[in-house]
Amino acid sequence: MGHASVASLTRTIESLLTFNSPMQSLICDQRVELCALHEKVSSLEVFLNNFEKNNVSGEMTDFEVEAHRRFHQSLQQVAKDMDRIWTGSTKIQDKGKQVSKESLVHDFSSSTNDILKVKNNMVGRDDQLKRLLKDLTRSSSDEPKVIPIVGMGGIGKTTLAKEVYNHKPILCHFDVHAWATVSQQHNKKEILLGLLHSTIKMDDTVKMKSEAELADKLQKSLKRKRYLIVLDDIWSCEVWDGLTRCFPTEDNAGSRILLTTRNNELACYADTENLSLWMNFMDQDESWSLFKSAAFSSEALPYEFETVGKQIADECHGLPLTIVVVAGGQ
Repeated sequence: MGHASVASLTRTIESLLTFNSPMQSLICDQRVELCALHEKVSSLEVFLNNFEKNNVSGEMTDFEVEAHRRFHQSLQQVAKDMDRIWTGSTKIQDKGKQVSKESLVHDFSSSTNDILKVKNNMVGRDDQLKRLLKDLTRSSSDEPKVIPIVGMGGIGKTTLAKEVYNHKPILCHFDVHAWATVSQQHNKKEILLGLLHSTIKMDDTVKMKSEAELADKLQKSLKRKRYLIVLDDIWSCEVWDGLTRCFPTEDNAGSRILLTTRNNELACYADTENLSLWMNFMDQDESWSLFKSAAFSSEALPYEFETVGKQIADECHGLPLTIVVVAGGQ
């Protein structure tokens, strides 16, 4: 009985240690410990096998009872640990895939706050920043203006949007600030809840309302206020049409809606006053400045590191996200 349990554990450890194991990414840092455990369990398996062969009566000894009890306790602890790991991994998957509506309402607000709290690593783009600040704050007596920030993925659209969103003059200029990350797999109710999180006091009754009720509530919360709405990573004209109806246009002079998008067609469709900001690749100097900032922060940099660093930055071909990832900043 004890031998069968230990033999099963031995086979399980062996399967984990195979290089084609689906658990490789989880156990790679514990491979040495697992190998040591496998050696000990294998020795115990041999001992128990010989013991059971010599135990003609077949009765369980005090030793076997105690071994079985401790083994059972160990398995229970392993089960608890696996439950904890599984719960944690499920939460991570839910955030990324946006599967559970209830958790997503909470996660959306939390992840939005996390996005805005992360320290920006914006190097270069000074001209674009100045132009965007000017377009956001210049006086206007008509309806809210839409400003798309356009470019390929990883070009720095969200970083630039965060920079202006948190800019002190912008915080003072607008009565209301609200940010929503839309993404390709979007959910309108979650987006509305994310925006309302910044405009009203949220409670459980608000989360239970329908899309139409939430849209009406958002309209009323923005009425007669100068607002700044950021819709980050919006993909289609249809999604834009569905959201723009939620923003009031009367008695909201000076309000702005800032979009980040990869879709050129959407940018032209939403931008009625030629305010789109098109983001290009970084030049060589900007690429090196960003790489140095992400990799070394304020540290003094030896000459030989600078030579190699510039070569690496050049290989990123002016794409900010690639530069930051390669530099180890994310």
